[in-house]
Amino acid sequence: MRTASALLALLLAVPVASQQRAAPFTVAETGEAYGTLDDALQANRGRDFTVLIAPGTYRECAIQQAGRVTFKAVQPGTAIFEGACEGKAALVLRGNGSTVDGLVFRGIRVPDGNGAGIRIEIGDLVVRNSMFLDSQEGILGATDDPASVTIDRSTFSGLGQCHETEDCAHSIYLANRGSVTITNSRFERGEGGHYVKLRAPRVGIVDNSFDDSAGNRTNYMIDLPEGGTGEIARNTFVQGPRKENWGGMIVVSAEQRKYSAAGLSIHDNVASLAPGQQKSPAFVANVSGDRLAIGANQLGAGVRAYEVRQP
Repeated sequence: MRTASALLALLLAVPVASQQRAAPFTVAETGEAYGTLDDALQANRGRDFTVLIAPGTYRECAIQQAGRVTFKAVQPGTAIFEGACEGKAALVLRGNGSTVDGLVFRGIRVPDGNGAGIRIEIGDLVVRNSMFLDSQEGILGATDDPASVTIDRSTFSGLGQCHETEDCAHSIYLANRGSVTITNSRFERGEGGHYVKLRAPRVGIVDNSFDDSAGNRTNYMIDLPEGGTGEIARNTFVQGPRKENWGGMIVVSAEQRKYSAAGLSIHDNVASLAPGQQKSPAFVANVSGDRLAIGANQLGAGVRAYEVRQP
């Protein structure tokens, strides 16, 4: 009897598993399942909802047009996206707000050189527990709104390029009139451009790891090209030998002095050079003309603490 019951349970489970594979995108609030992520977004357009994404590799993409949507992997790290919409990204976000939780974005390339996991165009964004791998860009976005972007516990690996197109791509490149916060995340093995490039009046970059030891043709670890204030703290930086621009790890206002950098707090970071790196970069290069609040940082041999550059 036990054997028969086990066989019956197995037979009953097979259609359920098949159904999950056929409709891997489930709206948590209604239980409705959809065959593609875009179908789920279109059917619930204008609502605030969560899409639960089953394990799998999805060579597709989606555009959020409205509402507040959470894109959440049922099992973090098992839902992998490899497509790009509008020649931009796997997720193109232009709703009221978006949360991305536990997803993987991999191998995204487009003709203009900016193929990203996420393109944020409108609304606030929260990213956590996600991975951005071997693409031209990780997260890209620009808006004139006072938006908030928060990135936590995520990995950015094998991203960026300056050799495929005239303009560079970066692991993270964001511009807004609000704030960008990046915490508890890892950056490694860059393939060009900067690891973090932010055009925002306020930034928080705390408790991250920047490992450039296997980087190739990379530039700055953190680029604040228009200034900005806030905090850069408790990060670990290792600068590798294969740099396109080795002169600074953190560079402030290299392009213009749009935002005040006065009081930008840089403290309790650890910075060193990887074996084979024979240059002597500045840990902080300041072009802003403002007085930064530079506290105690642990700098390895060959890393200069600070330099002032003329615009």
